[in-house]
Parts: sequence; C-alpha cells; structure tokens
Amino acid sequence: MARKLKFGLWVVGAAAIAAILVLMMKGPRPALETSVMGTVLVQDADPAKQAPISNVKIIATDGSAVAESQSDSSGFFRLNLHTGVWPDRLITLRFHHPDYDPLELSGRFGNQLCVARMVPRVSSQQPDAHEPQSLLANLRVRYATTDIATVNVGSVAETFEIANVGDVPCERKLPCSPDRKWKASAVTKSFDARVGNRFSNTRFSCIAGPCPFTRILSNRTSPGGRTVEVSVLNWSDTATFLFEAEVSHVMPTDLIRQSYPTIFGRNMSFILPATAQGLTIEAEVNGTDIVFPLGPSLGLSWAVCNMRIASDETKLYTCELKPGYAFR
Repeated sequence: MARKLKFGLWVVGAAAIAAILVLMMKGPRPALETSVMGTVLVQDADPAKQAPISNVKIIATDGSAVAESQSDSSGFFRLNLHTGVWPDRLITLRFHHPDYDPLELSGRFGNQLCVARMVPRVSSQQPDAHEPQSLLANLRVRYATTDIATVNVGSVAETFEIANVGDVPCERKLPCSPDRKWKASAVTKSFDARVGNRFSNTRFSCIAGPCPFTRILSNRTSPGGRTVEVSVLNWSDTATFLFEAEVSHVMPTDLIRQSYPTIFGRNMSFILPATAQGLTIEAEVNGTDIVFPLGPSLGLSWAVCNMRIASDETKLYTCELKPGYAFR
C-alpha cells in the first residue's frame, strides 16, 4: 500500500513538473490591453493642414465587446473596452462626424496608437463656387495680460549701534568672540520697506567704532524683498553700522498685446500665454475692419474654434472657417 502511495505521489509530481516546463517553453503571455488610444485628424497631403477634429464619435468593437468615446479639442480619444483585448486581437473602429465622411478602420490597435484621418464633406467644407464669399484678411489676435511694473521710489540709509564693553572675558557665557575669548553682543535688526515696496541692492557696513572686532552673521531678505533682517556680532566696544538700499514700488499693470495667427488652408492657429484675458480677433471682412470678441464659448460667426491647454498652461486655439468665408 505504501509503495502504491509513493508511486502515485511520484506520478503527480512528474505531471506538475511537465506542466511547468510546458509553460516555460511557451513563455509569458502578453499582458491584456483594455483601452485603445488615438487621434483624429483632417485628411490632407500637407501635414501642416492635418488639423485635429473634435467631437468625433468613435465606436470600437472586437466582436464581443463594444465601447464608445468622443475626440477632444486635440483630436485625442480613448476607448475603454469592458473586457481585456490581446494585442493581436482584431478591432474595428468607426468614426462619425456631421462635417466629414464616415470612416471605418480595422486593425490590431491593442498594441499601437491609432491615427485616423477623415475626409471633409464637400458640402460642409467647400463653398459653392457661385455663392458670394466673405473674404477675411489682415487677421490680428489681441489680448490683455497682467505684468508687474517696478518703479524706483528712492533709497534708504539708516544707522544702528551694537552696544558692548570690550576686554571682558567670555567665561563660556554666550555670545562670545569667534575665538571664545571675549564677551560679545549679538543683535538682530529688521528693516521694512512698507506695503507694496521692496528693497534691492542692500548693503551693510561698519562705519564707526572697533569695526575689526565685529562680524555680520547673516543677512536675509524676505520673499518679495519687503523686509531685510541682519544679525551682527560685536566683541569689543560699541560699534555703529550703516544699512543702505534702493526702494522700489511694485504694482500690477495690464498690457495689451497683439499677435498674428498661422493660416493653413481654411484653418488658423495661434498660441496665447496662460495669463491672457479679453481675447479678440480683428479682421478685415470684405475690406471693413471688424473686432470679434472670442469669449469662453469660443463663438465666432465665421469660424468654429477649439482651445486646449498645454502642459505649460499655454493655450492653443484652432479655428476652421464656416461655409461662405475664405481667407484672402
């Protein structure tokens, strides 16, 4: 009976070892991918005119799972499938937008990025040759930004004393001279430039008394420069110090700036700093100068605009002309 038990255990162990060897020979299986990522662009032979398309409806299916998503202002989309997708699994993507021809792509997108390019519908992108067009020229982008203005309002010169009696042994009673031989005085003085002001080019110097027996221990300026603090050590008779600095007044100021958009075909793009406010677009429309405010809704009578924020918080605007308008 014992022999049969041992033989049975040996068989089970051999089977387990064989199974492990088979798995090792096959190697590790690739990890499951649960999402498909990509971007949607305008189909054009010129890469500079392949502008991103927003609000594209994307449907993905792998035969058993279906997912839907929509492209953002940069054309980016992500589809999260409810079940894992092996990298070699065939996936079908369908793209829909009212201004573009439908697009269907099939591929193994589980291990690659998908770049979809859609062809504009003739009716929505190309104005009728017989239809009167409004021509836009000399486009300028105007915006306001806040900057800091610094105005010099004067200087300061102030004296202060460090009282002490020289030739008194320290006897290990701090503070002492650097060689710990003589009794010393340590004084910290603060100077305030007042609200809205700041110090610059600060200087401290001993101007009277036994200056060789003094030392500036530290000199600190607060963030923004409004206050300055100095610590001085004196191990002889009373010494006099002088503090000097320039005083500047700091105030925010609004600046109006202007830039010019980059135009490719029927699209224009421009980048603004994160602090830009009050955005307007100035243009000549059929020879007449008109100012178009571009509010939070990004609404223009002659273009459809999108905005996305970059990692450095700058703002990228892209605008596509509506039918009936053209750049000159």
